[in-house]
Amino acid sequence: MELTPRMFLIACPLVFLAGFLDSIAGGGGLISLPAYLVAGLPSHLAIGTNKLSSVFGTLTSTARFAKNGLINWKIAVPTVFATLIGAYIGANLNLLVSEKAIRIMVIVIIPLVAAVVFNKKLFVDREKDPPVDKKVYIAAVISAFVIGGYDGFYGPGAGTFLIIAFNVFAKMKISSSNAQAKVINLTSNIVSVVVFLMNGQMLVPLGLAAGCANIIGNYLGSGLVLHKGAKYVKPLTIVVLSILLIRIVLEMTGIL
Repeated sequence: MELTPRMFLIACPLVFLAGFLDSIAGGGGLISLPAYLVAGLPSHLAIGTNKLSSVFGTLTSTARFAKNGLINWKIAVPTVFATLIGAYIGANLNLLVSEKAIRIMVIVIIPLVAAVVFNKKLFVDREKDPPVDKKVYIAAVISAFVIGGYDGFYGPGAGTFLIIAFNVFAKMKISSSNAQAKVINLTSNIVSVVVFLMNGQMLVPLGLAAGCANIIGNYLGSGLVLHKGAKYVKPLTIVVLSILLIRIVLEMTGIL
């Protein structure tokens, strides 16, 4: 497919915004993937190119969180494996269950998740992370497995759900929850990039250019998480959940 200046002018600013949002509350793909579609890329090329640009931004956030000591590798490694197993099962379930059914389930779940975010006793920014005992380990691995299954089956909003799950069930700080989620997102993005690149479904120059914009967005957004804690995470999480709900409803009505 021939590249045009219009593609870069549309994709790069929106992918910057997606990276900024994703580093704070997850859900960047809700902006970046439509950006490539609006730029004129067919769906498979859009998905592949989006994965390429996303991996650079996610790597930036992950590295910044790691540098600040927010990633607990004792939790990160097993949750990555749990997510991959869950995603594999979810992808196979996708062949057995109608996608409409899972969308209906997500529509029901989103208001419940929003209620959790608004609940000051549940979704809170703690002063420090708990010691990694059996309860924390199990909560983190189960959360990664379940949300990994959702990611494999349907996908949108998985990063946001991971942040909430690590905070609510594993009792981690919001910044640490975000950091652990980024490790998982980075893993899935790298796997996806390899698959799409091997199948020729990627516009590499556009993906690299947008990837630079994504890096800047993720760097600035992760800085806000490190210095402002929950101040921006909570409202932007609600924004992501709202966008996701609207998108699903539009998909079900045939508008998207």
